[in-house]
Amino acid sequence: MHVKDIMKEEVVHVDKDQNIQDALKLMKKHKISRLPVVNINADHDRELVGIVTEKDIALRLGSSKYGNLPPSHFHVSTVMKQDPVVIESTQNIGIAAETMIKNKIDGMPVINDCEIVGMLTKTDFLEICKGKPFNSTNIADRMETDLVTVSPSDRLVHARRCLIDKEVGRLPVVEEDILEGIITAKDVANAMMSFRKIVPDKYKNARIRNLLVGDVMTQNVKTIDGGSTLEQAVTVMLENRISGIPVELDGKLKGIITKTDLINFVVELEEVS
Repeated sequence: MHVKDIMKEEVVHVDKDQNIQDALKLMKKHKISRLPVVNINADHDRELVGIVTEKDIALRLGSSKYGNLPPSHFHVSTVMKQDPVVIESTQNIGIAAETMIKNKIDGMPVINDCEIVGMLTKTDFLEICKGKPFNSTNIADRMETDLVTVSPSDRLVHARRCLIDKEVGRLPVVEEDILEGIITAKDVANAMMSFRKIVPDKYKNARIRNLLVGDVMTQNVKTIDGGSTLEQAVTVMLENRISGIPVELDGKLKGIITKTDLINFVVELEEVS
């Protein structure tokens, strides 16, 4: 199977000179978390110059270096990652999955002859994570158990720092071993954006440190039992448009299963076949 067989052909992009508010609006409208960044050259062609994600925006907005600047002052070009990883549409999906894991990315532009023809994300792999052996492999055998967690009373800047240092996209929010919610890079980005709109510049640096995880986190989180199968996890992820599911046993948090865990399994299976 090749990249072209599972990629999304619709490519939503953003110009490098647009501001990050425009980028976030596009992400929300199209229910995506990353955008190729383009520059219109002299021939009016769209030249790929970078990629921007919700996480990139969250990290920049939470930086003390830019604490007093309103969101309208942030152009996409100041936040994006330059020289993005790309993949040819004719490449094998095993190579594509391995490329994502190696580069610690959740998606990449698909190209043909230097032209963007699609986007490939970890979500695109989920549709092939069905049937054997996904319907006979328990989540407990593939989930991540070395968890980084935060509490509702932790400051949002601490959660942001954890997302950066541990290179994860979400953090379970736990109080006395009980799962209270989950906070993601998207939650941080939206909270930082809203905060900057309503708080006067001279108070931003001081007040941003008073934002708590409990004020921003998603409550009533979808969970899954450790005895469920990977195929069942895939179904929950697709139906709820989420990238990770906390795993509980006997009412207590024991791990988390993510798209990355599933992609790792795909790579292993491709190497065997």
